[in-house]
Amino acid sequence: MPFIANTDADRNAMLKGIGVESFDDLIPDVPGELRLKETLDLPPALTEPAVMRLMEELAAENESASRYVSYLGGGAYDHYVPPAVKTIASRSEFYTAYTPYQAEVSQGTLQAIYEYQSMICRLYGMDTANASLYDGATALAEAVSMAMAVTGRTSVVIAGALHPNSRHVLKTFIESGGDRTVLQCSLDDGVCDLDRLAETVDDTLAAVIVQQPNFYGCLEDVGRIGDIAHEKGALFIVSADPVSLGLLEAPGNYGADIAVGEGQPLGSALNFGGPYLGIFAVNSKYVRKVPGRLVGMTKDRHGEDGFILTLQTREQHIRREKATSNICTNQALNALQAVVYLSLVGRKGLREVAEHSIQKSHYLAEKIAELPGYSLKYQKPFFREFVVETPVPAAKVVAGMMEKGILAGYDLSNVGDAGLLVAVTEQRTRAQLDDFVDKLGAVS
Repeated sequence: MPFIANTDADRNAMLKGIGVESFDDLIPDVPGELRLKETLDLPPALTEPAVMRLMEELAAENESASRYVSYLGGGAYDHYVPPAVKTIASRSEFYTAYTPYQAEVSQGTLQAIYEYQSMICRLYGMDTANASLYDGATALAEAVSMAMAVTGRTSVVIAGALHPNSRHVLKTFIESGGDRTVLQCSLDDGVCDLDRLAETVDDTLAAVIVQQPNFYGCLEDVGRIGDIAHEKGALFIVSADPVSLGLLEAPGNYGADIAVGEGQPLGSALNFGGPYLGIFAVNSKYVRKVPGRLVGMTKDRHGEDGFILTLQTREQHIRREKATSNICTNQALNALQAVVYLSLVGRKGLREVAEHSIQKSHYLAEKIAELPGYSLKYQKPFFREFVVETPVPAAKVVAGMMEKGILAGYDLSNVGDAGLLVAVTEQRTRAQLDDFVDKLGAVS
């Protein structure tokens, strides 16, 4: 919302109208030590042209992926976004639309959400998808919360390498809510240790969680992990990359009870980290426990197709204690971009994006492994991403390659690990891949 410059007289009049003496009288429950006592240390006011210049100077300090050849990944990928995606999503009826609280008058918005839900169900092989959530990490946290509500159990286990951000969000979301626990199963060569998982899972666990492909880009044995979960009555939660599903089996086809994912690769630009899109889909028997909104299609009194909010189990619509979630909302604009993207590329196009990503990433991995001092950290099948062991610290490699106009990947020491996580999308050309290898050899 725009800043409203209320004067002291305005504020005093409002306080008098409310019937209090001061603003502090409105917040008696906020402890005094948490309240700001001093004046904000703000710089002097500037003219509008000066503010514009300052903002441009600050923006210029960012390094855009468009200026570099990017091999960054770890949850945000430099896939090609057709210009039509932004053009359509930027139309005023979409771009300025707000949450459909008076839902049935927002038929265009509801139809866009309905189409999104339908496409996600087909892509993930699930019965029902909601209208989207904030991002992949919060979608996973909501999935675990839902699994606990369904099973009445209070612990879950992560099978394999989950994105560190998702793990932190999950632990904060779940473990701050009382006697609830998130466990981590050990790894074996970059993937879940299945023997250890089988020993860990018992009839006290609400769910087993797996990311496919996992944080290191490796492919997990999702079929076996799902079997281990279901043998003990736990739900099976899969966080699946949507582009990978152009080639890999859909989660619903190998028994996922809840499927989530980060929808950024479906038509959302990197955007310096957001906003992104949380994908959330379930089997139909769990639909009453789904967080957020769900749009359905019906017939109006004239027999024409119409769209409605079938479910809206949010605290803004029902009693707070009855809500499936008290923080969820949908990223309607990003969901619309996903609809436009999937409509443009189609089933065949999405498969081609996935094929180019896997072929080019394997080509680059083989070339890097031939360089002196470099090797692949894990000897497992991978999709578009892999971990490289480097002869010098990965941070030095990243810095040296940036000087050569290349974002070489993600330094895993940032998350307490070791190695360089390299991602390759369909955007990279053969010449760029060969240039990466040549310059990487020179850096070390």
